[in-house]
Amino acid sequence: MMPIDKAQVAQRFAKAHQSYDLHAVVQKRICRHLMNLMLQILPERNFKRVLEIGCGSGNLSHQLLQRLRIERLILNDLYPEIQQHFKTDENLEWLIGDIEQLAFPQALDLAVSSSALQWMADLKSVFRQAHQALQPRGYFCFSTFGRQNLQEIKALTGQGLEYLTLAEIQHLLQQQGFEVLHLSESLDALHFNHPREVLQHLKATGVTAVSAGQRWTKQSLAQFYQGYAQYSQRNDAGQPEYHLSYHPIYCIARRTS
Repeated sequence: MMPIDKAQVAQRFAKAHQSYDLHAVVQKRICRHLMNLMLQILPERNFKRVLEIGCGSGNLSHQLLQRLRIERLILNDLYPEIQQHFKTDENLEWLIGDIEQLAFPQALDLAVSSSALQWMADLKSVFRQAHQALQPRGYFCFSTFGRQNLQEIKALTGQGLEYLTLAEIQHLLQQQGFEVLHLSESLDALHFNHPREVLQHLKATGVTAVSAGQRWTKQSLAQFYQGYAQYSQRNDAGQPEYHLSYHPIYCIARRTS
């Protein structure tokens, strides 16, 4: 498994944070779906202490604040620049840094995360800490990604994260004492006019953090563009469209005791 350089991940996302909100189309859809699942499944709308892991530009955070009643929302991310996406609010508390290196806030009613847990080096440890931080019968609601995520990039460059299956995620959660109330996956795709736009999209959303070892030359770019033809199809106008796969996974879990 490729080691994850968190400093580089932070640097790439910090560079992309201005463009992220504009380009993170799939991530926004994922946030909306996760929020809707929470509203369907969670019996509560009132929470005293909530932690969000990897809040980014706040796509999920703002929905949490609008659709739930939260006394204290603790927002975590790798880099402090994300704070500019939020108004100064007495309900907010910041926990800046790598969550795997930080002490989790305790006595949480709810922990959430959207499109961030795939960056964790030791997901089992994160699940264990989340379980310890939650009150009995507290909820852990998150989205992450499955093995078909960005599969075109991995096939052509050999670069990519190692993703877990639904069964593996369920097993890890149950090992740590969670009851899994909901676990599902779906496939989504974005379509581009040229493979160059695929790379621009990945850069604009910070996902190029995954390809730290990728150094593009004129020749390797030409090979990438040529190889990407296998992931294209003609649209109604007869023009090629190049697709990029996303494979979101959704989970609602509860601490059992």
